[in-house]
Amino acid sequence: MKLKRVAAGIAVIVVGVAGYLFYAIEDAGEDHTGVSLEAPKGAPYVQPTPGNWAAEQARRQEAKKDYIAEKQIAFDWFTRFPFSQVDGVPLIILKLLPQLAPELWGEGPDFMSVVGLFQDSRHPGSILPSGVGFSGLARKDGAANIDYTSFTCAACHIGRVRDEQGELHYIDGGINAEFNINLFFVKLHQTLERVYGDEQDPARRHDLTTSAILAALDDAVASPNFFYENYNAQGRDFDAAYEAQQIALFRAQAQQYVAAFVDYTEDFVAGFGVYLDKTYPGFHSQMLAGLPGMADATGVSAIHGYESLQGSASSRELANYVLPSSPGLTDFMAVWEQKSRTAEWDPTEKQLINGGGQYNGNIPVPIFRNMAASLTMGLKDTDLRVAAFSAELLDGLPATPYPFDVDESLAQEGQALFAQHCAACHQPNNGRVYDELGTSPARSNVINTLLMEGARDEYTSLCSPETTLEMYGRQVKPCAEFKGVSLAGKNEMVMRPLEDQRGYNATALKGVWAMAPYLHNGSVPTIYHLLMPQNRPAIFVKSQLDYDQEKLGFAWTRSQAGEGYLFDTGAFHSVTNTGHDADVTLEGTTYRLDWTDDPQAAMAIIEYLKTL
Repeated sequence: MKLKRVAAGIAVIVVGVAGYLFYAIEDAGEDHTGVSLEAPKGAPYVQPTPGNWAAEQARRQEAKKDYIAEKQIAFDWFTRFPFSQVDGVPLIILKLLPQLAPELWGEGPDFMSVVGLFQDSRHPGSILPSGVGFSGLARKDGAANIDYTSFTCAACHIGRVRDEQGELHYIDGGINAEFNINLFFVKLHQTLERVYGDEQDPARRHDLTTSAILAALDDAVASPNFFYENYNAQGRDFDAAYEAQQIALFRAQAQQYVAAFVDYTEDFVAGFGVYLDKTYPGFHSQMLAGLPGMADATGVSAIHGYESLQGSASSRELANYVLPSSPGLTDFMAVWEQKSRTAEWDPTEKQLINGGGQYNGNIPVPIFRNMAASLTMGLKDTDLRVAAFSAELLDGLPATPYPFDVDESLAQEGQALFAQHCAACHQPNNGRVYDELGTSPARSNVINTLLMEGARDEYTSLCSPETTLEMYGRQVKPCAEFKGVSLAGKNEMVMRPLEDQRGYNATALKGVWAMAPYLHNGSVPTIYHLLMPQNRPAIFVKSQLDYDQEKLGFAWTRSQAGEGYLFDTGAFHSVTNTGHDADVTLEGTTYRLDWTDDPQAAMAIIEYLKTL
């Protein structure tokens, strides 16, 4: 959330943050509407074990393929379209980064692989890796503006797994465990420092960077297809004529475009440094190096708000109010089958029940969940079509089926154990937030009153019940209603009250094999280690693409040279691997979570989970 509109009729943020905070706390006392914390009533659903896993696996793979084909337009917006049409990194600058700093970015078309982004073979000839989109794909008039790039949903939510034959399979809506978003911004800043050195004057930095980029551009134009490679997509030709037009537009206002790029990068890195000082003491080097597959999205959002408000109060005083006081570092989430997480209206149509969103269930309405992700990057004029199309796609996007063999008889044994000890919590549309399991509370404590009020204001200002978008050639109002009920006058539905956010949802487990590592902070490498807590490793390798079929998780000891990174669960309090490690009694029923003394039962549960 950028928080530029946080005041929303209360113009105190510019004259004193403390005054606004007082108002927000007073106002929050009237906020009692949210999502019910109760689990759905009745016996929880338990999916039967397939009698023929090979046939079921093939059926699910085909069903997923058919679903994506049916939702191809929405899938394209999820995978290939950027978060903004008018902001981000200019495409010309992005593709010149290897010329400016080859030692940081490498050379050739795979230069973004250094931050964990890869080419998707389903999009042959693409000029950018999966997870990066450019505005020309959606703009009707190619001469209207330069092309900007920004991340797409796929950057975090299309992952990969390697099979026994070495073939890579895409996990759509899953987790890109390779993507290192922190390192991307660090490398941008390092590139700028390489260009302007020790220069401190902002105007001079702009001049030096503009000169360096224009010099690199002069070298690049020796090829008339350097930037767009005669790409054809969305029925459009990005040919030499289009490229020449884009270069001319960029040259005409190069100083302006470069200055905006420099300022955005420097402001974010400066704000990130303040946030690390405040919230991640002793963990700076790890956060700056980046943790692939992980992010502190709430912190990043708040940093952009902090940047926009500097000058209204001292920097450190402002940080105390605007930046979260608790670290929100988490693994990326799998986002398929959102209907299993989405809330519904109670009979009064004034309360949302039976569902949540995010790790702590705090954003129950899907389009606002997607907007929260888009706004993380702090871009102006966010393209709401990305959030709207993604909500349509993800509602029923099937989970990628487990790609390996299953012992069906053992899975049958595990089904009974799952029904007895796991299903009551891990059932579809369970809106309850659990704080009894001993996991780190850090992520569930990141939102304070100021951030919540700012988020509600930001989301509803950008997408009100009257906001109209063009989708499928017609005008639609994506935020007018939710499940047939008008959202007019229901801004409080955008985010649950703070007291309802202090814990974590127990999500439905479709595709759980691909959600590894486990717990919200990715601190447990496999389901085996989750069920056998006394065997959890303190340090393991994350972000490899090979798979441990026995223990159910990605390879967690070194298996591929150069792949993955060491993750130390003792390095910082919010990445601890404690929790979900002792039996728990809820509403008079005891559920077994520690299976250390019964490994055979644990293996049966693991086998059953493969079939979900």
